[in-house]
Amino acid sequence: MSKFALKTALPRYLRAEQERIESIARGYGLDFFPVIFEILSYDQMNEIAAYSGFPSRYPHWRWGMEYEQLSKSYEYGLSKIYEMVINNNPSYAYLLEGNSLTDQKLVMAHVFAHVDFFKNNFCFRSTDLDQRGGIVDPVRRPGKYDPDRRWIDKMANHGSRISRHIERHGLNKIEAFVDQCLSLENLIDPWAPFSGKPPPRDEESENEEEPSLDVYRLRAKPYMDEFINPEEVLEAQRKKRQEQKRPERRVPEQPERDVLKFLLDHAPLERWESDVLEVLREEAYYFTPQRQTKIMNEGWASYWHSKMLTEKVLDASEIIDYAENNAGVMATAPGRLNPYKLGVELYRDIETRWNKGQFGREWEECQDLDAKRSWDMRLGLGREKIFQVRALYNDVTFIDEFLTPEFVIEHKIYTFGFSGRNDRYEIESREFKQVKEKLLFQLTNFGDPYIRVVDANYANRGELLLEHQHGGVDLRADYARETLIALVRVWKRPVGIATRLENKPVLLRYDGKEHSMTPFKL
Repeated sequence: MSKFALKTALPRYLRAEQERIESIARGYGLDFFPVIFEILSYDQMNEIAAYSGFPSRYPHWRWGMEYEQLSKSYEYGLSKIYEMVINNNPSYAYLLEGNSLTDQKLVMAHVFAHVDFFKNNFCFRSTDLDQRGGIVDPVRRPGKYDPDRRWIDKMANHGSRISRHIERHGLNKIEAFVDQCLSLENLIDPWAPFSGKPPPRDEESENEEEPSLDVYRLRAKPYMDEFINPEEVLEAQRKKRQEQKRPERRVPEQPERDVLKFLLDHAPLERWESDVLEVLREEAYYFTPQRQTKIMNEGWASYWHSKMLTEKVLDASEIIDYAENNAGVMATAPGRLNPYKLGVELYRDIETRWNKGQFGREWEECQDLDAKRSWDMRLGLGREKIFQVRALYNDVTFIDEFLTPEFVIEHKIYTFGFSGRNDRYEIESREFKQVKEKLLFQLTNFGDPYIRVVDANYANRGELLLEHQHGGVDLRADYARETLIALVRVWKRPVGIATRLENKPVLLRYDGKEHSMTPFKL
């Protein structure tokens, strides 16, 4: 399978631990794909990590750059990769050679919980494949299903496709185009797989018939027809209908958020360019659910590895080592959000609240703080609730629904910002509303700007016009310039982005030679 992974199976003692932990995980109700563990040296682990877990990706210089970064970080003691797991069926997971047995047990329990999340969270349904390797529509899939996710094979096929283009057109040419496309890979619609949208109107229009040239005739008997319906009147009707033109449609008719798909459908691409762009778009959609559920996914895995290890996996002699390593993972540095810590604490809070009945209208309307502190209806619904949450939420809805004022106070969460007066970062607010809004703002669309295609023939010059949906944060000028350069490379004509800078509507435009900024009203 892997050109980096060891060909030998796990040592017998690790295989026994895997089987034991797998049995314990299923006993808790976790439902996961078969998991294949491989053990790697730190060099091999860094190589696999540089390829995002897939050992057979398309050739590109960035893999080497990421490998160097990971290797240096490990050698200088700045970071260490303990585990890696792939959303695939069967799922592949990698253990680091040289870890203690306690660490290996922790990683195995963590991995089984991750794979349970991959299999059951709705966001990952967009990565299911059909028998031909195409992505399945998660909205129209009926009933229960057994997800088919052969992404290791699909990534290898992507690598082969791009390698063939390199053989035909040369490495430099293909690599330069890949560089441009990679700078656009976030210009997709994360929710497109779940929209259930019909085919775009312009695709349907190819099969639409031209307006009928039939004319309206008054009813008349045959011998009176030429008097009731004179031929000159009929001919005038035909001529009028011929002169009537179907109104020109704006392309796209509605703003299109999936910019990469629009480019695939409408840009004047050569066949190899279209194939490369299609590969990169499919891979961007594969990694999207992991970005949508980072807090939930890591929190879920941390919740279950902690429960399994402390209750059933470890003996007394291993608890201290586990606690030390787990504390390092859960540590929260000032000014940084730790998804492991936030996720696991929210799951525990949800479990406690639903066990005690601290939800619903009666709980919300209660103003007695003493009553709330001792509130315990002993419903015992916590475990059922967290499994439901694991299946039906993403990070944004997870935070929006389950972050509470009590949770923010208990965990001392606050917002911070840079103070120009004191020339340092300072706490801005501990108020629940502001904390929640800032957290959701950072998570929505992964912090990326909303960009949509609004006109493929702007000013009737064949220029591509995009719109930035301004959310209170201006586009970074350097990012915008590089994005325009990449778009012009694909569209092969000038491209502009309508946005707001310093609260003024402007058009950022690149014509292939120079950048410009002019006042603009969409």
